[in-house]
Amino acid sequence: MTSHAPDANPLAVLQASLEQEREGLLTCVHCGFCLPACPTYRRLGDEADSPRGRLHLMRAVAEGRLETSSEAFAHHIDRCLGCRACEPVCPSGVPYGRLLEEARGVIRAVHHPDALQRGVLALFAWPRGLRLALWASRQLRRLRITVFLSRSSRLPQIVRRGLAMIAATAPVLFAPTHAPGTAKSKAQAGEPHAVATSAGRKPNAPLQVVHLDGCVQQGLFAHVNRASHAVLERNGCDLVTWSAGCCGALHAHAGDLDSARRLARRNISAFERSRADQIVVNAAGCGAALKDYGHWFEREPEWQARALRFSAFVRDISETLAELGPATGAPLQLRVALDPPCHLLHAQGVDEAARRVLAAIPQLEVVDVPSGAECCGGAGLYGLTHPELADGITADKIDAIESTGCHHAATANPGCMMQIGAALLLRDSDVRVVHPIELLAESYRIQDQAP
Repeated sequence: MTSHAPDANPLAVLQASLEQEREGLLTCVHCGFCLPACPTYRRLGDEADSPRGRLHLMRAVAEGRLETSSEAFAHHIDRCLGCRACEPVCPSGVPYGRLLEEARGVIRAVHHPDALQRGVLALFAWPRGLRLALWASRQLRRLRITVFLSRSSRLPQIVRRGLAMIAATAPVLFAPTHAPGTAKSKAQAGEPHAVATSAGRKPNAPLQVVHLDGCVQQGLFAHVNRASHAVLERNGCDLVTWSAGCCGALHAHAGDLDSARRLARRNISAFERSRADQIVVNAAGCGAALKDYGHWFEREPEWQARALRFSAFVRDISETLAELGPATGAPLQLRVALDPPCHLLHAQGVDEAARRVLAAIPQLEVVDVPSGAECCGGAGLYGLTHPELADGITADKIDAIESTGCHHAATANPGCMMQIGAALLLRDSDVRVVHPIELLAESYRIQDQAP
């Protein structure tokens, strides 16, 4: 990600980015492996709405063959979900996600974003205002106004969708279909719990971790954070307090690179003061952003060195628990459809860790969602800025989830939980969305209550 002054020439910015990313951008051989992996190309059939088509547009702008002000450039780059499903299938290793953010930064310098996008990004950069907005959302959710209004045919679809997304953040109450078990965790049984060590730590010393509670995650999914804290502590981790804020993911995806870096600097400094061994994240989009911090400061050597050190300590919570070997919980007689978030599966390359964590729950049946590697259509603000296209993508995801016959769907990102949960609610489905870590926390809760 290129650092530049707000009034920098957009063409010069992208040309400089091209020079930095030449090995990645110019190695696209247009093989087409990315085409079937791209949700927008599969639905629109337009080459310009495929990863290789968008890379071609980026090169055309960088090489001066296409104006930065081109409406076609802005239109097709903007229609990308940013799911990064093209990256794992690319034989040339093109860093598409990084290049996409560069291109959106150029577009933002030429085309003013719409009022909705400006408002949301400004809100996320204003902690006090964001806390107030999330508090108001919780009150509406508590009174079930969101559920009632989301089903009103008198309201515009985009308003109904927004209300349904808030309603979908309510905690799920697990039905009493689980069998109370007598299995005890290693800690309860008096067995030493193996803890992965990092440099400078003594073997078997508690893992000192900071947990990124996040913005939306803490504001609307505080129950997921509480479950995460409890599970980490049950598995031998000591939680260390730190003053982290927004990760900057939404800003980076929208091309507001200056705001993204400003937020990143604050988090890097906060972690350096914490002296923790690990940064644990339970939101896939946030985790992907934190792991990309090194790329955000490619033209600021001092900050890049600090950012790379920071990113080396970042783990998704499923990675941390898989490394530890999670303590066995009580049985849960549930069938759960597991749907991996794009920014965990594609951006972070984390696939099996969640299954290893859920394997610590006896009698839990985990079912893969058909075509689970495809995006749910949420993609940050995409569901609001491209509602029609997002609706089609989400409808396919809901069909796939319901085809499993499961009454619970598990995914590890707040945006995905809201997008999928809202669509299920609007369809009047009885499937409920949970975070995988909530299942393990429920298993431990039952275990603690067993006689």
